[in-house]
Formats: sequence, structure tokens, C-alpha cells
Amino acid sequence: MSMVRIGSYTLANNLILAPMAGVTDSPQRQLCARFGAGLTVSEMLTSDTRLWSSRKSSLRLLTEDDPEPRSMQIAGADPDMLAYAAQQCVELGAHIIDINMGCPAKKVCNKAAGSALLKDEALVTQILQAVRAAVTVPVTLKIRTGWDQANRNGVTIAKIAEQEGINALAVHGRTRADRYNGDAEYDTIALIKSAISIPVFANGDIDSPHKAQDVLKHTGADGLLIGRAAQGRPWIFQEINHFLATGQLLPAISLNALESILLEHLELLHAFYGQPMGVRIARKHTHWYLASLPGAQQFRSTFNQLDCETAQKHHIQVFFEHLRTLGLTDAA
Repeated sequence: MSMVRIGSYTLANNLILAPMAGVTDSPQRQLCARFGAGLTVSEMLTSDTRLWSSRKSSLRLLTEDDPEPRSMQIAGADPDMLAYAAQQCVELGAHIIDINMGCPAKKVCNKAAGSALLKDEALVTQILQAVRAAVTVPVTLKIRTGWDQANRNGVTIAKIAEQEGINALAVHGRTRADRYNGDAEYDTIALIKSAISIPVFANGDIDSPHKAQDVLKHTGADGLLIGRAAQGRPWIFQEINHFLATGQLLPAISLNALESILLEHLELLHAFYGQPMGVRIARKHTHWYLASLPGAQQFRSTFNQLDCETAQKHHIQVFFEHLRTLGLTDAA
């Protein structure tokens, strides 16, 4: 596996935790890094730095627990605001600035940010110029393959990015109109990879070691972004790294290992968010970890009524004890 460089940084491997608002918070980034993510990226921050003091935004900033190099993602549509936000991110400890032009969320796109920007190639150019001039650290860009099926302008945007000094490009294999529907298409990513010489990372539906290998082969990408597949499964990075290096699949994670990772994740969440937010956020993560296990739905309805860390942990331990009495040993 060849080493991937983003500016002056050489990543430990070519697997990156994709930034996802409400998911890739500090606890998730720590766990994914420990299980072999070569880079983690903060949750998307608005380029309006006046909003950063809100509780929601302040929790999206970097912490000293974040693995290095530290990448912060910003979104917006005003070149000057994005440039200023990038400078503030560097002051807060960011080693890499990531600009989001890949988010399809209506809330983001209605403000002509995220993937809505792909429609306006002149504005894309202005934004990249402004941010590149504002900071000395590497700048990366996240895009989709285009605006809709008829307007796949990913190659054009990629060429603009390279021309403006962007250090690496991540491409989600869907258009803005696709949102997260249908299968990701990797042909446009392959075209983008062959059109530019900066590192290109493929993103979209990479949920297993075999799929990771297939996407790397099909696109020729330098690395992969893994997002939704790491929800409740931070060890997916370990599984993919092992498979890419050896051609062998790791055995399924044991029930005991899953239990201890989940309990650790809960501890990190409660320490990071405090009450009552920790309890609430622990609910969705716990559901992701347990979704495929027998009795998960029933467990979830009870678990969602619990209102403290101790009760949540106890309930998880009882659930795993019950699974062991059924004779289960593996989590998959």
C-alpha cells in the first residue's frame, strides 16, 4: 500500500473517517483512529465563526484528544468568510482544512453551500483561491460527482481544485440530486483520478473489506473515505487495513470485544457531552452497535427510556449476558 501525502503530512494509511455531522464527534474520531483510521475529520462547521460559541458548534471543534494530523471541515458560500474560518481553525489547532462541497443536506444547500456550490464553477474558484491564500496548512476539498445526473461536472471542479493549489480531493460517488439514494457510482471518480495528479479519495457505500478493495481497483483512487459503515463499527478500519495488506479477512469480532468497545464508547460520550446530552447521544450510537443482534429492537425501546449513564451501562451488560446464555460468541 503506497503512502498517501496531504501536503507535508504522510498519513499512517489510506483510510479516512469521513466527516458526518452528528456522528463523527470527538469520541467517534478517537475510537476510529485507534482502530486504524489514517485520518479523521471533524464534523462540518459553518464558516460563520460568530456561531462557533453556540454549544452545538463548540462541541464540533477539535480537542486535545484528537489524533494527529487534525483536519477540520468548514462549509459556506462566501469566500471571505470561509478564508477567515480557515484561519480560525488553524489557530484552534487544525493541521489540515477541509472544504465541504459534498453535503446534500437541504439546510446546507439552501444557503448555496455544500454540494449546491457545484453549480457555480466561478464561485468554487473564488472560494478555493481565498482559502488557499488565507492559510499555509494543506487544504483539501470534498465534492460529489456533480449537481445531478445530467450535470456531472466533477472532473471540471477537480481540475479547478488542482489548479488552485488544493492538496487532495475526496469524491462522494453520487450527485447532489442523488442525496444518499441508489448505489454510488465510481466511474466518475475514476475519470477524476485520471484527470488530476493530486491525491483522490473515493467515498460512498464502502462497507466491507472486499468493497474497499474493489473501489480502489475500479477508481484507481489513492485512498477511501468511510462514513456510515463506521457507525457502531469503528473496527471496520482494522478489518479493511488487514485485508488490503494481507488478502485475509479478520475473524468476526467477538461478543465480548463488542461489549467492551461499546461500554468504552459510552464512557467517552458521557465524559465529552455531560448530562443530559450524553444520555441522548449514547442512544443512537448504542443502536448502531447492536442493530444486527437478536433482540436489538426490544432492547432499544427499553434503553431509550433510561436517563443516566449507570443505567445505560447496566442495561448493556445485562443484554450481553443474555446473548451469551443463548450461546452467541461472535457479534456477526
